[in-house]
Amino acid sequence: MHEELLKSLAERAGAVDQRGEWPTAQLSELAEAGELGWFIPEEFGGNPISGEESLARYRELATACLTTSFILTQRNGACQRIANSENDWIKSESLADLASGRKFATVGISHLTTSRQHMTRPVVAAEPTAEGFKLSGTVPWVTGAAYATYVVTGAVLPNREQILVALPMNAPGVSVLPHARLLSLTASYTAPVQLEDVVIENRYLLAGPVENVMSKGKGGGTGSLVTSGLAAGVAYRCLQLIEREAERREDLISTRNAFQTDYAEVDELLRSENPSAELARERANSLVLRISQAALAITKGAGFVAGHEAERAVREAMFFLVWSCPQPVVAAALDELVCRQ
Repeated sequence: MHEELLKSLAERAGAVDQRGEWPTAQLSELAEAGELGWFIPEEFGGNPISGEESLARYRELATACLTTSFILTQRNGACQRIANSENDWIKSESLADLASGRKFATVGISHLTTSRQHMTRPVVAAEPTAEGFKLSGTVPWVTGAAYATYVVTGAVLPNREQILVALPMNAPGVSVLPHARLLSLTASYTAPVQLEDVVIENRYLLAGPVENVMSKGKGGGTGSLVTSGLAAGVAYRCLQLIEREAERREDLISTRNAFQTDYAEVDELLRSENPSAELARERANSLVLRISQAALAITKGAGFVAGHEAERAVREAMFFLVWSCPQPVVAAALDELVCRQ
């Protein structure tokens, strides 16, 4: 990824975080650099790259600006679901504009994967109609909902089968609720989307009706290495801070060396062939939580001031305890927090 692009994103990352404003300029920079077509076929103006290359770029972006990189994961997840569907109409309708940045798409699928799985009634219900389906409910976590042309989301039918659709955000009955003020990433404008008897024509259908629709196709979502890659990116930013401090403080050399070793192990795991997504997540989560707090301890009071890169890193590290975090990863984190081996 272009060094100048990463430098520009890094220079403005703190302001994006502090102001909580949607990073319009940063996304435009990605579009101008041709970085919005990773998962879009060439026939629609995309420039597809391998999974390994996309993971490497996500890590670089997260080191520069976690907010921008996180938004990109949600956008790319939507692009993947659309591009990998068998719906030629929605592909021709959306992908060229998504590749150029003229349109923005995102995902709202946590209610089908990790969020609100304890609910006895579907969070979003679907009823068949003559034209397609009628959707009702609330999609709980939608990044950039207010800026999206489409939200790739799912719903559950009365027979418990599921569908996945490219929800047009201008459809009657769709409303974006106020976005939450979060511990970090408030600028991602993650908000609930309310659906009141929203009629979706079959031409917006991406998959289903089937059981467990999220297992069909690829979307870079839960269980992928993307979350671990972003955690590693934030960890590397913290490592850079510690390395700078160690250049002028001999007492930090052993700390620097230890974290360099830890980071190298996570890096090797992420670069290995077919790594365990669960193991990668556990290792990356552990590292980013520990190294961000070490960065804060090293920078002392200065690092505790709002806007300092250390305090931002600590808050950003907390995000990986809740973002697409399966139970085994949560359990591993709790074991580490209570010092169970």
